Amino acid sequence: MKKRDFLKVGGTAAAAMAFPLTVQAQGASYNWKMATGWSGGPLMDLGAKAFAARMEQFSGGRFKIQTFPGGALGNALKVPETVKNGLAELGHTWMGYDWGKDPTTVLFGGYAGSFDSERMLHWLYAAGGTEMQKKFRDETDGVISMPLFIRTAEAFLHSRKPVKTLADLKGLKLRTAGAWLEMSKELGAAPVTTAGGDVYPMLERGAIDATEWGTLYENIPMGFHKVAKYIIYPGVHQPTAPFELVINKDVWNKLPEPDKKLVESVAKLVTLESWLIVGQEDAKALDFYRKAGNTVIELSPEVQQAAYKIGINWATKTAKENKYPFFASVFDSQQELNKLWAGATGWRSVKTGVK
Repeated sequence: MKKRDFLKVGGTAAAAMAFPLTVQAQGASYNWKMATGWSGGPLMDLGAKAFAARMEQFSGGRFKIQTFPGGALGNALKVPETVKNGLAELGHTWMGYDWGKDPTTVLFGGYAGSFDSERMLHWLYAAGGTEMQKKFRDETDGVISMPLFIRTAEAFLHSRKPVKTLADLKGLKLRTAGAWLEMSKELGAAPVTTAGGDVYPMLERGAIDATEWGTLYENIPMGFHKVAKYIIYPGVHQPTAPFELVINKDVWNKLPEPDKKLVESVAKLVTLESWLIVGQEDAKALDFYRKAGNTVIELSPEVQQAAYKIGINWATKTAKENKYPFFASVFDSQQELNKLWAGATGWRSVKTGVK
């Protein structure tokens, strides 16, 4: 999607939503740097750059935010550290990269046991999830945190080999991140992790057999389909993926209250806009891949159910171990929403027979 097309779609979405956003032309001016984990693509365009554009728009030009590609201001996988150290005022990342330090991060970032993106959005914005996220990052990492960008379910794999069954996963060298690094081993895979910019060349030369990254649409500009014939869906490892805006705490504390509210409102707006745009473009992506000569494969129910079970069992066990101060409370909060929404497919959906 071209930038002007995004702005057009995003503007329509903004006008349709009842957000407390008005142009704030008076007040202090800011020139900020934003570190990111991305070399480009929708995460940069619909996440980091969209946030920068909306902040400038709704502040009447007072906020100027320059976005930097992953690695330009620090380690692409350690954006919160870059922001905390003051190398950038704010950053855009996926919280799950920090799962090795505290697995609570993948509850906010999505994992194999997560609910879908609609439920995740309700949990974040209507059931206290955003407040829990802010408190968690403040107390554990000393940065301010809130959601910025969310995906629908990811593609499971772009693969050089066909993958459909549990047997197909045995020994498969796949690039992934977060808790799926460990969980996929239970399915017999051989996972590794690496920064986004290294994935394409590794896949091209056969150093890995397959990779996951984003949704069907998000992966188009990454070009994985050019070096891996098979497209595997759905993303059982990542049914949803909220991303994160992190802000230096000293920078945040110096903001007047109206500007804090502006940042929070714009982050929420961009998150909902990204969900709408990615969802619409995902619907077009399978046709693109087929025309490009790729083979599209749906995972067997056996794999889908096994992945979900592994995810829930892992989270339940981790919560009971009580090694991490926030994990159990966040997991319990999400499970409460799951119970509240039990049977929602029945009372929210009409069975038309259309798949």
